[in-house]
Amino acid sequence: MGSEIGNEGFSADDFGRFRRQLVVETEHARAAFGRGEFAEGGRVAGFELEAWLIDRALRPAPHNVSFLERMASPLVVPELSRFNVEINGTPQPLCGAALSLLESELTTTWQRGLGVADLDEMALIAIGTLPTLRQGDLSLASMSPWRRYAMLNEQILRLREGRPLPVDIVGIDRLSATHADVMLEAATTSFQVHLQAPASEISRAYNASLILAGPLVALAANSPFLFGRALWHETRVPLFEQAVDGCDPRDPRCQRVTFGMGYLGADPTALFAENLANHTVLLPAQLDEAVQSYAHLRLHNGTIWRWNRLLIGFDEDHRPHLRVEQRVMPAGPSIVDMIANAALYCGAVFILSRQRVAPESQLPFAVARENFYRAARHGLDAQLDWLDGRTHPAGRLLERKLLPLARTGLDELDLSAGDITRYLEVIGGRLSAWQNGAAWQLAHYAKHQDLVWLTADYLDLQRRLLPVHEWPT
Repeated sequence: MGSEIGNEGFSADDFGRFRRQLVVETEHARAAFGRGEFAEGGRVAGFELEAWLIDRALRPAPHNVSFLERMASPLVVPELSRFNVEINGTPQPLCGAALSLLESELTTTWQRGLGVADLDEMALIAIGTLPTLRQGDLSLASMSPWRRYAMLNEQILRLREGRPLPVDIVGIDRLSATHADVMLEAATTSFQVHLQAPASEISRAYNASLILAGPLVALAANSPFLFGRALWHETRVPLFEQAVDGCDPRDPRCQRVTFGMGYLGADPTALFAENLANHTVLLPAQLDEAVQSYAHLRLHNGTIWRWNRLLIGFDEDHRPHLRVEQRVMPAGPSIVDMIANAALYCGAVFILSRQRVAPESQLPFAVARENFYRAARHGLDAQLDWLDGRTHPAGRLLERKLLPLARTGLDELDLSAGDITRYLEVIGGRLSAWQNGAAWQLAHYAKHQDLVWLTADYLDLQRRLLPVHEWPT
């Protein structure tokens, strides 16, 4: 989905041609994995951060075209709406000072972005859902002027036979609405961590990522408000799942945004075969590339937004690799909070994926999925079932089980001792204070009853680079 699409429209022949090539590439990936052709190198971590542009009134500012022109950075690229952009991090081998290097680069890009935004009387803000957003902001007039986004909207609506997209979210309050296009997706911004692992270990890493999805979303929750309503602690989850639902609601296999259908087995490329079998091609672009580039497979995979997504990429020597895109965490609240979340994730995945008894044999997939939705709804207070057969409040599970697990994993990965201490102390402080971004927002609103005031204070505290457990309300 990151590449531009030149087509002005698609014909039945385009869909047939694309699908035939998709079949060939999916089979090629399976055979290549069986032959050991995917990279077995070390672990590498990177990220994508989706952010908002807001004006002086703290409302969405649909000016990403001029912002991107002034930034002129390959790390900063467009998103679906004109008031969103995406900031990327240069992937780092997961050892030594990798985490602080990711933080330093993001801080440099972010601070420059703040300066560039200020030239147009705007600001950058990293927050899962923007409290000042109104439903009217999400019109096609605010769609970024890149053809791939218009084509995505056209194809989702084609699958729905033109029916509007209903939204029904029951949380602290209830929101029921309908929307005529896919622009609801623009209301959800994420901090997505990419974790490359040896191909022979990627299935275990992917399954561990599914198991960790619930605790991670509880830890990082930062999206309690949408269109003036307090909903889930991580409202991104139900909103995104409903925002691009282009299929028969009676058939869960064809949902475009999903937790998935099960754990991976020994062959991770089975997930790409599942994509082929269960998901209609959305964007049958003309891609004149060799089979081993997997261009059609990667584009198709990019239109299926699993909360944990398996990706094919390429190393510097052009050898294909496999990596997990962990998509459950929202943007914000601060840069150090996001890198700390990534640290806990990377350390915990490493240990869970190397345990003698596979955790996925101890925690049924249905339980991991239920944990995810409980955590998205209730945050740190969510009751989560764990590998020990017991149920724990998410915050206590993180503090007593996952924080020590992550510390061991980061140490075994040979991360810098200073980095390990710094980032896990941020997590420990958040858990001691029982304050993530969602908890802070809800407490601020309970005290002041003003979402504009909330957004102003949030922006100020984020600019100070303070971790959220140090934010006053």
